Amino acid sequence: MRILSVDTATKACSAAISEVGDTVDSRAMESQQYSHAENLHLMIDDLLKSNAWEPNSLSAVLVSKGPGSYTGLRIGVSAAKGLCFGLGIPLMAVSTLRLLCEDPEVQNSDTVWYCPMIDARRNEVYTALYDRQGKIVRPVEAMILDDHPYNAILEEKKVAFFGDGSEKFRDQIKHENALFIPNVTPNAADFSKIANQMYRDSEFEDVAYFEPYYLKDFIAGKPKKGL
Repeated sequence: MRILSVDTATKACSAAISEVGDTVDSRAMESQQYSHAENLHLMIDDLLKSNAWEPNSLSAVLVSKGPGSYTGLRIGVSAAKGLCFGLGIPLMAVSTLRLLCEDPEVQNSDTVWYCPMIDARRNEVYTALYDRQGKIVRPVEAMILDDHPYNAILEEKKVAFFGDGSEKFRDQIKHENALFIPNVTPNAADFSKIANQMYRDSEFEDVAYFEPYYLKDFIAGKPKKGL
């Protein structure tokens, strides 16, 4: 069972190959310019060639489905769907927030619940709450930080906050049960166990109709005068 995992939901772009639940090799980079379109296919090609894997030896592709950057998500999902369609293999997809919880530092933290946060601009984040087994406690939402419910939650549970959206939340929470873990970004190298379990459970998407989970509608910026 050989699985390719890809993530382009944030400024980080990564790809990894795994076999029977263990990561074999991975590539990752971060760009302020969202240059994923230029880099993702090069990463995948390098991974396969460096490990002498033929594309047709892949059993499935796992993609991070969002929420996240509109443009980034389209790049990753389009690449994953193209590979699955061309190779005739299954497509799997999982929430980017759920995948953030697979970061080793998060997994090793002494907390009861996990709260990944992805920056959604201004004073808003994409977030959810998960328990240590990865089961969702509070559903995925676009949350305005001024309206957060975590003071009450922290009275009962120790919660780890992480992801690029958590940095602007740090000053709003001062509680002994709040743990902030810095520098946590999605990394396909951490997806292997989830990919393996999803494949065994046949949690496959319809390649033709699958779309990223944007959570919010895309709003284009207003053009500058004179352009």
